[in-house]
Amino acid sequence: MELSRRTFTALAGTAALGLALAGSGGTATGTHGPRSVPTGPPPPPPSADGRRHRIGFDRYSLLVDGHRLVLWSGEVHPFRLPSPSLWRDVLQKLRAHGHNAVSVPVPWNYHSPAPGEYDFTGVRDLHLFLSMAAEERLYVILRPGPYIGADVDAGGLPGWLTAVEGTARTADPTYLRHVDEWLDAVNAIAVRHLFTAGGGTVLLYQFEDGSEIPADDPAGRAYLDHLYAKVRADRIDVPLFHADGYLGERRAAPRSPGFRAGAAGGAADAWGGVASGGKGYAEVRRTHGAARERRDHLTGLADGATVHNVRMVFGGTSWGWLPAPGVYTSYDHGAAIDEGRRPTPQLAPLQQFGHLVRTVPDLARLDAAGGVRAEDERLEVRRLANPDTGAQVYVVRNDSAEQVTSLLPDTGIDVPVTVGPHDAKLLAAGLELGRRKLAFTTAQPMLSTTVGRQDVAVFAGRAGETAQVALDCETQPVTNRLDDEPAWSYDRGRLNIVVPLGPGGLSRVLIEGGDTDTPMVLLFADDATALRLWPYETPSGPLLVYGPALLRSATLRGATVHLVGDVVGETGLEVWAPRGITGVTWNGQPVRTRLSRAGSLVMEGLMPGAPAVPLPAPAGWRRRDENPESEPDFDDSAWTAADRTSSHSTTPVPEDGPVLFADDYGFHYGDVWYRGRFEDARGIESVSLSYSTGTQGLLMAWLDGRPLGTHRMPVPDEDTADKGTWTATAAFDVPKTLRERGPHVLSVLVRPMQHDGDERVRGTAQDTHKAARGLVSVGFEGGSRSVDWRIQGAAAPDRVRGPLNNGGLYGEREGWHLPGHDDREWRAVDLPRGDRRQGVAWYRTEFRPAIAADLDASVGLTLEDDPERAYRVQIFLNGWNLGQYINDVGPQHTFVLPNGILRTRGANTLALAVLSDGTTPAGPRDVRLTLLGAARGGLPVEAVDSPGR
Repeated sequence: MELSRRTFTALAGTAALGLALAGSGGTATGTHGPRSVPTGPPPPPPSADGRRHRIGFDRYSLLVDGHRLVLWSGEVHPFRLPSPSLWRDVLQKLRAHGHNAVSVPVPWNYHSPAPGEYDFTGVRDLHLFLSMAAEERLYVILRPGPYIGADVDAGGLPGWLTAVEGTARTADPTYLRHVDEWLDAVNAIAVRHLFTAGGGTVLLYQFEDGSEIPADDPAGRAYLDHLYAKVRADRIDVPLFHADGYLGERRAAPRSPGFRAGAAGGAADAWGGVASGGKGYAEVRRTHGAARERRDHLTGLADGATVHNVRMVFGGTSWGWLPAPGVYTSYDHGAAIDEGRRPTPQLAPLQQFGHLVRTVPDLARLDAAGGVRAEDERLEVRRLANPDTGAQVYVVRNDSAEQVTSLLPDTGIDVPVTVGPHDAKLLAAGLELGRRKLAFTTAQPMLSTTVGRQDVAVFAGRAGETAQVALDCETQPVTNRLDDEPAWSYDRGRLNIVVPLGPGGLSRVLIEGGDTDTPMVLLFADDATALRLWPYETPSGPLLVYGPALLRSATLRGATVHLVGDVVGETGLEVWAPRGITGVTWNGQPVRTRLSRAGSLVMEGLMPGAPAVPLPAPAGWRRRDENPESEPDFDDSAWTAADRTSSHSTTPVPEDGPVLFADDYGFHYGDVWYRGRFEDARGIESVSLSYSTGTQGLLMAWLDGRPLGTHRMPVPDEDTADKGTWTATAAFDVPKTLRERGPHVLSVLVRPMQHDGDERVRGTAQDTHKAARGLVSVGFEGGSRSVDWRIQGAAAPDRVRGPLNNGGLYGEREGWHLPGHDDREWRAVDLPRGDRRQGVAWYRTEFRPAIAADLDASVGLTLEDDPERAYRVQIFLNGWNLGQYINDVGPQHTFVLPNGILRTRGANTLALAVLSDGTTPAGPRDVRLTLLGAARGGLPVEAVDSPGR
């Protein structure tokens, strides 16, 4: 949800009140901070330094220890990457690509398998993630809900909450008791990482998410008041905010900076590919490309926003039963870093904007300065001005489908400016770049810094465009064209430089003398080239690296800079380093360099790219049929009797009962089995089974072991993609041969999918997460029957994988998905398969990759078959449920296997649970490992605990 300037008033209210409520520990200054903070350098990158820090704000920006901060945050969901070693990889990519903050939602359901139980170990180690963020020098926006949205089951509310008293997201005392326990648990960790106390880098804290709570909703306002008081009582003294812009009944001062808490970075895709036209996230990334990202974020800056959070920068995987009803397993989101942790071209605008606002302090204090009309009215121009420096900033937006070139009168930019279709540019005039002054530019400034004895400024634009930069120079400097592409001229106090972007990669111009003795290097890059430029802050000052695919860290020891990073393709290496640095190492190896005219150390020769990565072909499959629950003589005596007569669900209980809803019997995730016994089937012509599921739920039925049929919920379309609960009644004919005197057993398997979220309707909580999942009622045509029901779902969750990993299939309950299960008596089979059978079949194999230790290879599992074949597959790697594939719905075919869960140099157990309706042959056909990308470098990865039998 994107928030306006008004929304940021939440920060104002909480920051100011935080000082009063936090006692002597309160350090958030809020509106009681300095009346006027001039433009100046930003605060240094944050760390857990043990010192106390002040957080304040005014109408322009956040203030950290009296310095203006433009917060440029990217949202990451560590719960969607169940391999803690890889969290650091994503955080380093976030920082390297210009972000100075990370937003972290904490889902209640992921950490709480039962009332009063909270697990922050293993893949759920919030303390570890927050520690990593501090080590990588990123601020944190912490979002512990209780409701987080985020396209997760029930919006993050725990499954057990569906079966207890209390209306969620209100001031209902029963609900608040559970909320307080949750906040006790998560805030006990958060308080150790507050930036105000120096324990970490948590800078902002959001409670709740979603739609606005209107001022005339006393229950909603009371709920916000309670959350506010609870968080403050737990000693959280950083600024708080809520999605609707208010804190309880406290309206804050209007003079606060603009805030975009949910700036779009891609979009979620629904089953069938509603958002992508059936093409998946590659199409989402194309339609939400770099131009759209740039236009949206620059428009936010023009609107006065200096606190930005992009959802998502890395989406990850909705593994297990984590996803909301409307999304499938992949949560790639079309984000700038894809599901396989690979940087995409979409990072270009994020990186350029992030480094710009970090190194050009003028952008932290801007006023609207009146409109400018382009000669071509298809361009919209917004003028902003810094009241201290007089610098002018222009956001030029093109909403048309064509490239537009136009003059911009009254801007001082006296040459035409080109803006691509559905794109935008940030241009500047009168900007101080080191010790020289920018007259104007037609390319976006990306970076301004001082490295060693010279100033460095970077300008970026689209490939094929021509960048023009003019510097005011009273005295003509010596201008050196260090590459073939640039051209320059000097006329009447102005140095004009023209550079075509794209050819030759990075273009360099060295300026010496003139108005200052400090040399300046101007660097010009198109988007692809800019994604190979890496500024880095060291204790001895900034450095700049050009060439590799990623710079992770830089350490100065003596006269040598030690660089660590990734290389994908063959590349050179160029380093602008602090004074006194004469040597370079890359990933521990010395690099021979020479000193260039640009003052950089340039590698002699090239670094090799990542080699080819051979992957084994899964073979040696073994198969075993499942669903013994459908047989009449199956022993269900240990199952739970489904005999309740009342429920806390929002779904009405049928008048003739009993309650059959799965949640009421403690089965909240995955498949659920029902077995109903009745005595006489004479006269029964059909059975009607009413059921309720999330998107793409289904039901299968057997009578005395004989299949009656399968019913599936329809594939969503544009009108129903957001529908969270689906209901239907499946009617099956009873074969005449079974219409006999009893006893009889009706067996039903329901795949409930996920719980609906709990968004408000006209501001009012609906408790929609409590809508029933599973069977609702059963009827017989030809006579009524009394049925004794038993129900069975997932077994108790294992200590490592948690409650969202497993469902209630027989094989899951018996551990067929786990490493070490003895499958020697299973039948050896080859793929492809074409079985026609209603029910479940399991396939298992082992495979051993041999990926070199110095390679970071992202691997996926790809399944493909005739799209007319109706079946679905649950994918288990080393016991971890990494996704659900629906062959005839899609659009997902490749499932990421995260390193750590995937043993890249060892044995892996792959288990596939295939659920088919018997109407078509059921696969799998093609099952193969797919290399999603590889880089020479990466980080050491620790194996994720994956207990077996």
